[in-house]
Amino acid sequence: MKKIITILLISLIFPSMAKAFTVKHNFFITVGIFDASKTQFSYTLNPNDYKVASKVMTNGFFNAVYPFEANYITSGKIKSSQMVTLDYNYEAKSKFNTRTKKVFYENGKPIYQVATKNGKEKRKEFTPSPTPADTFDLQTVIAKIAKQYNEVSFCDSTLKVYDGRRRFDVVFKDEGTENLTANEHSFYSGKASKCSMHIKKVLSEDDDELWEFSANKPIYFWIARDTKNNHPFIAKIFIKDTPLGELTAHTTDISIEE
Repeated sequence: MKKIITILLISLIFPSMAKAFTVKHNFFITVGIFDASKTQFSYTLNPNDYKVASKVMTNGFFNAVYPFEANYITSGKIKSSQMVTLDYNYEAKSKFNTRTKKVFYENGKPIYQVATKNGKEKRKEFTPSPTPADTFDLQTVIAKIAKQYNEVSFCDSTLKVYDGRRRFDVVFKDEGTENLTANEHSFYSGKASKCSMHIKKVLSEDDDELWEFSANKPIYFWIARDTKNNHPFIAKIFIKDTPLGELTAHTTDISIEE
């Protein structure tokens, strides 16, 4: 479940490139009848660099059964309109384990990672991508699709990703516009653009929760703009089918720093 929540949060923001600013979100995530997670998500996009960060925390029943908290941070430079990843850090803590991972890059390509589990360190070398790739991690996909959206105002795109082990495509599609209604978990009411995203594996046959989750199960998300600054933000995320029922990420509030 933690992978599902993370994939949702690391896939769906579209900021303006005019000047540096940060948009921070608080999400309340329900899965079936369960209040699954309270999650924080932010992005920063400058003309010359970017940063994406998320903090995932289990909530309610999930927290009682399997307490979990994770932090993900990706940052990089924008050079000649290309996103070059420079840093990726991951920290997670569950009831029984503490894990970390740091990926080291050269010219935007992952060279090796250093991971730890309960203090025990392991280094892993990455093999070159067997086919061309646009980027090497899902969080950089955010920056790439953000730039496109602000230039041409649509989601349609296919981004090729290689994470050092698997090659997959992240496919975005425009799905029109809809009117959203505020509820006990979501502050936003009004018109929003609807987009979909799914992950298509290309050169991987291994079993993985990511593939099982994303195959033929599009993630739908709605983009709105704040009235003061006109910056885009996620108003809602929805998945029809998960093992525990429908998943909805409600945006409880946002804040903007310029």
